Amino acid sequence: MFTRLKEDVACVFARDPAAQTWFEVITTYPGVHAVIIHRLSHWCWQAGFRWLARFIAYVSRWWTGIEIHPGAEIGRRFFIDHGMGVVIGETAVIGDDCTLYHGVTLGGTTWKKGKRHPTLHNGVVIGAGAKVLGPIDIGDGARVGSNSVVLKPVPAGTTVAGIPAHIIGGQKAGKPEPVETGRPVNFNAYGASADMPDPVALAINRMLDHINDLDKQIETMQKALNEAGINCKNPPICTLDGCQINDGYKEK
Repeated sequence: MFTRLKEDVACVFARDPAAQTWFEVITTYPGVHAVIIHRLSHWCWQAGFRWLARFIAYVSRWWTGIEIHPGAEIGRRFFIDHGMGVVIGETAVIGDDCTLYHGVTLGGTTWKKGKRHPTLHNGVVIGAGAKVLGPIDIGDGARVGSNSVVLKPVPAGTTVAGIPAHIIGGQKAGKPEPVETGRPVNFNAYGASADMPDPVALAINRMLDHINDLDKQIETMQKALNEAGINCKNPPICTLDGCQINDGYKEK
């Protein structure tokens, strides 16, 4: 128990630069409190004391603002940063070295009993406000951008964002770093970074490039027809100058 507690506190220092001292983390971090209380409620749930487990979880929700069903399975060095509004469903499974931010929901999409909540593998980071719904797998080292809605499985080592979420980048999937650091490989706060590509902008830009190529081909065909003695008028059309969409911003 004390080894787990030590790991739970140590991983906070690896993922939150605002953490100052062990005493501060133990006394003022609701994410740490919620995980510690969940271990007690989960033990009661497995031992058959279902009402007691739910009551302990209810008290934890009232105290921390974080709702974790006692049936959820949580691995080691799990960190909930800020925490307010986090909801973790009954059949959710969370691996080692995972990080969740405030407003995250690991929810179900069916009324049927059985596995209906997500499974997070090791080293997953889910940004603030993201909703991961259904019995889907989020692979090792995957990142979910803030406010995304994830409805399909996410491959290991990839980054998803949007509503619904789309893959916008990949990274090398790897095993979590040693316990002493408690920080997943390729960790990015809130599951995002400033240089993340915008899939919508990329798609529109490719369409614009395609249209420009078509214009050039039509112009070539018109020229060939005119040279062959076939009168092919070339009515003026608007240009696409300035239509390019930036998929990011440049730092000054």
